[in-house]
Amino acid sequence: MNKRAALTVLAVMISAPAVAKTWVLTSAELAVDQGNWKISSDELKIQDSAFSIEQKVLHGGKQEGSKIIVIHSQSGLTITLSPTRGMNLLRVEGFGSRMGWDSPVKEVVNPAFINLESRNGVGWLEGFNEMMVRCGYEWTGHPVTADGQIYTLHGKAGNTPVSRLEVDVADAAPHEIRIRGLIKESTFKKADLQTLTELRYVPGSNSFSLHDVLTNHADYPHDYQIIYHSNFSTPILEEGARFLAPMSGISPFNDYAKAGLKTWQTYAGPTKGFDEMVFNISPLSDANHQTLAAVINKAGDKGAAIQFDTRQLPVLTLWKNTDTLKQGYVTGIEPGTSYAYPVTIEREQKRVKQLQPGASTAFDLTYTLLHSRDQVTGVRNRIEKIQGETKVDEITTPMAKE
Repeated sequence: MNKRAALTVLAVMISAPAVAKTWVLTSAELAVDQGNWKISSDELKIQDSAFSIEQKVLHGGKQEGSKIIVIHSQSGLTITLSPTRGMNLLRVEGFGSRMGWDSPVKEVVNPAFINLESRNGVGWLEGFNEMMVRCGYEWTGHPVTADGQIYTLHGKAGNTPVSRLEVDVADAAPHEIRIRGLIKESTFKKADLQTLTELRYVPGSNSFSLHDVLTNHADYPHDYQIIYHSNFSTPILEEGARFLAPMSGISPFNDYAKAGLKTWQTYAGPTKGFDEMVFNISPLSDANHQTLAAVINKAGDKGAAIQFDTRQLPVLTLWKNTDTLKQGYVTGIEPGTSYAYPVTIEREQKRVKQLQPGASTAFDLTYTLLHSRDQVTGVRNRIEKIQGETKVDEITTPMAKE
C-alpha cells in the first residue's frame, strides 16, 4: 500500500469532498512532519474566493514546538486551531467580533510541559486558553481519585498532539476547507480510543462545523465522555449580555451557584472576586433533534451560537466566570454527554456512555459568529420556537455533591 492510500484508509469514516486536493502535514505512522507550511487560493488558481491556510511551528517558552493552523478567509473568518493540543480551537475572528477569550495563559502550551496530575489533578488549567477544547474522551469532569488512579480535570484529549493531520480544499465552488486530525488515547491495559476530528469551513461564511468520530479500537467495551467546552468573552460578553437556549430545566452545579439561579440568563460586567458559577441544563430540541444555545451582547447585534444534536450530546452546561478582564472574563457554553461532575458521580447517575469493541459514534456541532441584529433575531426566534410553551423548571437543589 502506498503512502497516500495508507493515509486515507482511516479517513473513510468521514466523508470528504467528491474532488479535493489533500495535503498530509503530519503522520506518526509514516514519520511525516511538514513543519511550517502554507497554501493560498492564488496558488490553487481559485479566483472566486480569497483565502489561505497556514501551519506555523511556535518557539519560545512553554509553547516550544507547538503547532497552529490558521485558516484566513478575506471576506469571512480567521480560524486558529492547534494540532498539538487535540485540535482545540484557539480563537475565531471576523466581522468585527470574535469567539474566544483572554486567558492569563498567553502561550499555546505544548502538552510536554504540562503535568495533568499537578495541583491535585487540575494541571490542565496551565494550558487552558482556547475558544473550544475537547474535554474527554476517556473521561471528563472535575478531578477525582478512584479505581486506583487519578481522573484528572477534563481528560486528556485536549492535551494530546494529533497522530495524523490532513488538509483538504475542494476543487469546486464554494471550495470547502476541511482540516482533519486523529487523536489517540491508547494505554496498555486501559483504553484504545481514537477520535478522527474534522473542521469544515466554507470561505466567506460566518459559521463552521465540527464532525468528530470516536472509535473504540480495543477488544473490550469502554466508557467514554465528552464536553465541548466553548468559551466566549468581549465584545459579545458584557454587562447586560444574555444567554439563550431552549430547555426543560436548569439547576445549580453546587451550593455556590444557587445564588445565581434567578439571574442565570444575564451576565454581570467584570467583577473582582467573582468565583465561577456553573449550571446544569436539560436542553430541548426540534423534531430533528437539533438545538442551539447562544450568548448575545446587550444591544442584540453581536453574538455566538452553537447548534448540536441532542441524541449525540444530550446535556448542556453553562459556565459563568465573570471575573476581571485580566483574570479571565469568560462564559462557557458546553454541550456534552455528561455534566462536569467527577466521572464517579456521572457513572452513579448513569450519564457515562459506553462503546462496544470496534464501534463508533459521531458528534456534530455548528458554530456561528453573529454580527448583525437580524442574525441575532433569527437565532432568538429559533430558540423561542423550540421552547414553545414549555415552562423552564428552575431547580434549586444541585443534582449531586462532590
